[in-house]
Amino acid sequence: MKVAIYCRTSTQEQHTENQRIELEEYANRMGYEYEVFEEKESTRNTRPVKQALLQRLRLKEFDGVLVRQLDRWARSISELILEAEDLFIAKKISFISLKDNIDLSTSSGQLIFHIFSAFAQFERSLIRERTMSGLARAVKEGKQLGRPKGSKDKTDRRKSGYMLRWAGKKVEKEK
Repeated sequence: MKVAIYCRTSTQEQHTENQRIELEEYANRMGYEYEVFEEKESTRNTRPVKQALLQRLRLKEFDGVLVRQLDRWARSISELILEAEDLFIAKKISFISLKDNIDLSTSSGQLIFHIFSAFAQFERSLIRERTMSGLARAVKEGKQLGRPKGSKDKTDRRKSGYMLRWAGKKVEKEK
């Protein structure tokens, strides 16, 4: 089996070496052929190494991905869920999180993953309900929604006839 070993740190001061050593030892024990992908100082939106790896996974250049922990692969559960269902489960690409003891190529690994997914979806739903309730209350109280115009902000956001998007509905703001 050919796997991609993915190591990530959030800052330049951190090192991927500990992750890499542990994952390479595991891959060698399992008899995997592997290629290492290391990403340093990543942000939510800029992970070029991971994006390049995702492209290669879609082309089926690897049979699986090996990471130390789930948080090294994805920054949020929703990101993990989307990629897992779209790529790993649907395309039958193995995903192994060594420390979390999750292997999406096994039935028990998929069960654990789906339990995590269910809790994540429930949490997102609760947050959305609270947010929508708070926005509805604020509108009823006549509060202006949105970011206030700041000293560095040159955009006039309080023009008359301004259309406000709220809860998927367009609401004409009073003049």
